Amino acid sequence: MRSDDPTVDLTDDITDPRLAKALAHPLRLEILRHLGDRTASPSEIAAEIGAPLTNVSYHVRKLRALGLIKLVRKTPKRGVIEHYYSARPRRQVSDDAWAETPAIVKQALVGPVVEGGFDDMVRASQSGGFNRSEAHLSRNPMKLDEEGWKAAAKVLEEALRQILTVEKDARERLKESHAEPLRASSVMALFESPAEPG
Repeated sequence: MRSDDPTVDLTDDITDPRLAKALAHPLRLEILRHLGDRTASPSEIAAEIGAPLTNVSYHVRKLRALGLIKLVRKTPKRGVIEHYYSARPRRQVSDDAWAETPAIVKQALVGPVVEGGFDDMVRASQSGGFNRSEAHLSRNPMKLDEEGWKAAAKVLEEALRQILTVEKDARERLKESHAEPLRASSVMALFESPAEPG
């Protein structure tokens, strides 16, 4: 790490208790959700969530110091310099690390991914993103035992590995061909569903 880098790199170890403590504040979770896959300034976030700018700015500095968000650009605006941040990309987390991760950290990591995936799908459904014959969307409520849960998790893990390989190969081909990339997203999830009401 460079000596002028103010961040503490905790992104490799999501079970680090400092990370759990840092994310225990609800405003920090809210800021991370708003920076899920976009760039925004503290003043924009403060306006969106109805929180005082001084509070948001303070917690943005803390999240940056932990390496959870990064400064993307500085823009002059009305005589001041506005800072714009984005969330740092999440690394893949092993099952063992996830099992040891405090619930508050899991919430902070999962929230932006779920919201971003949902927003992407809604925008795609409204703009023809599912028009291709090979497009896929399914929802499969299931009843599983422990063995079934583990088997389903392994299927998704293998599918993710294959999709990442497909994307890597496509990036190499795009470099050579200089063709316009086809923007695509995949969202995969396996989770325990809440009990049905009533």
